[in-house]
Amino acid sequence: MLYGPQDVEFDDRLLTHLEIVIINKFRRHESFLLTWIDDSSVGGGRASMWMAREVPVYFKYRGSRVPSLNPQWLRAMELAAESPRGLLVVNEDGTPARAGRAPGQRTDRPARREAVA
Repeated sequence: MLYGPQDVEFDDRLLTHLEIVIINKFRRHESFLLTWIDDSSVGGGRASMWMAREVPVYFKYRGSRVPSLNPQWLRAMELAAESPRGLLVVNEDGTPARAGRAPGQRTDRPARREAVA
């Protein structure tokens, strides 16, 4: 998921559910806090970002198949996004999800090539 300059990687199934929650919030002109746990491969810790419809968001999936949806998981995410603490990204079993990320880098885009005169 690309949001402004931030690149955050989630599993495709999790990202599908997040996309639905995020887009539904934006359709209602609602902003919210999104929080996740960084994977140890990117230094660990916890990260948060304020999600607002004014900032473009891009969802990039590794696979081509659309995962099946879990209505209970979606509902839990929606309720969390409504809370004062915001949406803590969780796996389907309710445990905190881990995300990979590369601050300031957009790994899904090809490197820019300099023009040759």
